[in-house]
Amino acid sequence: MGLFDKLKGAINFVTGGGARVVLEIGPGNVVPGTPHPVRIHVSSTGGEVRATGLALDLAANERVHVPASRVHHGTTNQPGQHGSQLRGDVNLTHATFQQAIPVSGPVNLAPNETKSFEATIVVPPHAQPTYIGHHCRHEWSVRARLEVSGNDPDSGFVPIQVTR
Repeated sequence: MGLFDKLKGAINFVTGGGARVVLEIGPGNVVPGTPHPVRIHVSSTGGEVRATGLALDLAANERVHVPASRVHHGTTNQPGQHGSQLRGDVNLTHATFQQAIPVSGPVNLAPNETKSFEATIVVPPHAQPTYIGHHCRHEWSVRARLEVSGNDPDSGFVPIQVTR
């Protein structure tokens, strides 16, 4: 193993670039309390990959965005107050749900090998569905990730629609 190979291995360790993870979500909307199928494809990007497991991360976030232009800047009805001091947009995020779902135990990939896995996600029965309001939204997403030393290679979060 030459210096370049060692350097490439170190970069993959830090960046999670040793493997590629692709997540496919089954068709249709996700209904709370009902299993929804997903398929995960993991591929080595050149070298051998030894992962301690494969997992899905299911998450929901409430996001609020209020443009500064929508906030009243005039006087108020309260004595001694002279309106808003808001100088920029208001952006807030609150995690309403997070769950790691184990899919597989150890996953070993030979150089340039690809493996596929099937799994299901289940949004809790009483969970808040996806919604989009004027300044507030509730969004669900899921990602697949290989658990390796260093930075876990993952699919990135993929949005899902949760409806009743």
